[in-house]
Amino acid sequence: MRRSSNSIVMLAYAIWVLFPFLYLLVLSLSADWRFPSILPNYIGLKNWAAVLGGETGLVKSFFLSLFISLLVALSSTLCGFLLSRIVNYNKKKNLWTIISYFPYVLAPVVFGACLSYYFLRLGILGTTFGVILAQFFIAFPYAMIFFSPFWTEKTKDYENLVATLGGSLVQKFTKVLFPLSKNLILICFFQTFLISWFEYGLSSIIGVGKVQTLTIQVFLFIKESNFYYGAMSCCLLMLPPVIFIYVNKRYVFNKIL
Repeated sequence: MRRSSNSIVMLAYAIWVLFPFLYLLVLSLSADWRFPSILPNYIGLKNWAAVLGGETGLVKSFFLSLFISLLVALSSTLCGFLLSRIVNYNKKKNLWTIISYFPYVLAPVVFGACLSYYFLRLGILGTTFGVILAQFFIAFPYAMIFFSPFWTEKTKDYENLVATLGGSLVQKFTKVLFPLSKNLILICFFQTFLISWFEYGLSSIIGVGKVQTLTIQVFLFIKESNFYYGAMSCCLLMLPPVIFIYVNKRYVFNKIL
């Protein structure tokens, strides 16, 4: 009896979690679905054929968002790892850590409005590079905060041991620090990728409508009441995070445990 009740609870939980995703998938395959009809009048691949045919610009937005997010994740993770070492070995570590939280004090839209004047003067407002740089400003401090617990006295002892044995700075990173922190680096890469991938407010301000990322496309379709294409863009938006979560759980998290 207890096992049966547990199964019912787990089934209800699975339905509760998966229902929004299944609904979006069905909606992306639908057409002419109006109240009070319980089921759509059409279910097929017509909408997806239009997307793959390039009529909506979703494929272009998908690859543009993928390019931006991968570049932001790679640069912020690498810079965050290297600079967090300097910060955590500094005497004013607490001060620099507090400063790292400053970009999160403001809402992304307000932060983007503050940056827009300087980006306009630099001539990068409304460009892909401008969006990448703006997103880097919020992903990089996160990476620095994320790597802070790694730089312990034990890590410093490893570094001193390499120096004592005559190892160079390059060998210190390639032979000791990077292997020790590889799982953390992967997790930080995934996290900063997701920060960039789902970012909307900052990208809309800095991109000024010229840089059509996938998140911006989602909101455009919703504003136009085009729920079918909006559902398709949401499905595309969920694809990389689902893959990353699977890889993270399968190859990273289990190894940490």
